[in-house]
Amino acid sequence: MITDILLFLVGILVGVMNAIAGGGGLVAFPALMAVGLPALTADATNFVAILPGQLSSAFGYRKYLRKVPRLYLLLLIPCALGAAVGAHLLKHTSIVGFEKIVPFLVLTAVIIFAVQPLLHIHLIKHIRSRNKNIWKFIAMAVALFAMTIYGGYFGVGFGFVVLALLSFANLKEIHSMNGMKNIASATSVTVAIISLQGTGFINWHFGLVIAAGNIIGGYGGSRFAQRVPSRILRVIVIVIGLVSAGYIAFRYH
Repeated sequence: MITDILLFLVGILVGVMNAIAGGGGLVAFPALMAVGLPALTADATNFVAILPGQLSSAFGYRKYLRKVPRLYLLLLIPCALGAAVGAHLLKHTSIVGFEKIVPFLVLTAVIIFAVQPLLHIHLIKHIRSRNKNIWKFIAMAVALFAMTIYGGYFGVGFGFVVLALLSFANLKEIHSMNGMKNIASATSVTVAIISLQGTGFINWHFGLVIAAGNIIGGYGGSRFAQRVPSRILRVIVIVIGLVSAGYIAFRYH
């Protein structure tokens, strides 16, 4: 009973983190391991734990999602395909290799996100034609496919990587980016859960306990984020990202 209560509280925190910037898996994954789950089981269970919070936070951002061009919904296709590949790899390979590279992936995403305003100014000056914008969109889709292979395999820090990529899209509001990030993450996680169903990797009890708290934290976090100026929120994203990268490096190295 005490374990379930603690995991429920963990779920609330995870939901808030994922709604604002991502990185909730950095809390859920070690929490699941702390209650006795093996790393592989904790990884697969983490997908179940974070999905409801991603959906509830996306609902919280619905006002900003209405402003997102319909074209960007096509990005969910490479999300689904990449996650299917990642989940397939999870069923047949070890997680050790990804544990070593995760801190560098997260740190790279944070750096990209931090310098995004300067890069965006450069893009506005040098990318004018519609043809080039189409190629930029195609490049984003290809990059997203590669990223979601990782997301369907392990997923910790995946939200930061997607948020960094979306910062190069033609989205003016960081809240729109957060909403799209949560939809992309939810798509990846859903495909991973379907792919892992029947493998025995998922502990449904612990996963659903965290998921219950995640719903509350996800929606509440999305509402809180919309009350914070974009500049302040960007700093919060960067700080959370740096702390996350440091934690993973310390935990697994």
